[in-house]
Amino acid sequence: MSRSPEVKWAQRIDKVYITVLLPDARDVKVNQEPDGTFTFSATAGAASNFYELKLELFDKVNKEESKINVGVRSIFCVIEKAEKQWWKKLVGGEGKTPHYVKVDWDKWVDEDDDGIFLRVILFVMFFFKKMAHSDVGFGGMDFRNVHLICLFLQILNQLICGSDV
Repeated sequence: MSRSPEVKWAQRIDKVYITVLLPDARDVKVNQEPDGTFTFSATAGAASNFYELKLELFDKVNKEESKINVGVRSIFCVIEKAEKQWWKKLVGGEGKTPHYVKVDWDKWVDEDDDGIFLRVILFVMFFFKKMAHSDVGFGGMDFRNVHLICLFLQILNQLICGSDV
C-alpha cells in the first residue's frame, strides 16, 4: 500500500510551484502531462516506504518549459502554465483538494500583489539616491532624506517579500 507525501503549492500568473516534502527520497519519478496530470512516486524512510500521488491540475501546462529539482529534503517543481492566468485552486474539478496538499505561504503571492509595484518603487528610490550622490545630480533638488526612505522601503520589502533587494 502506498502513502501520500505532503505537498505544498503556490502560484504566479505564469507558473505553479509544487514542493513534495519527502526527505531522503529515492527512485524519484515525476511526470506531468500537457493536460495537467501530475504524478509522483518515490521510496523513503528506513523501511523504504512507497509514496505516490496523482493530481489533476486546474488547467493545462507546458511540459517542455517546466523544471524539476530533486533535493535531499524535498522535490521542487516549477510548472509552467499553458495559459497565463491565475488558478482558483491547484486541482481541477468540483472535488475537494486532498488533505495532504497545502498552500506554501512562503512562496505565495496574491493575484493583485505580484510584488512588482514594491520592486519598482525600490528601484526608483535606489536610482534617486545614487543620482543624489553622483556628479550628475538633479540641479537643486533636495535629496538629504532619500537614504532614510530607501532604508524604510528596503525593510518593508524584507517584511513583505522576505527577500533582500
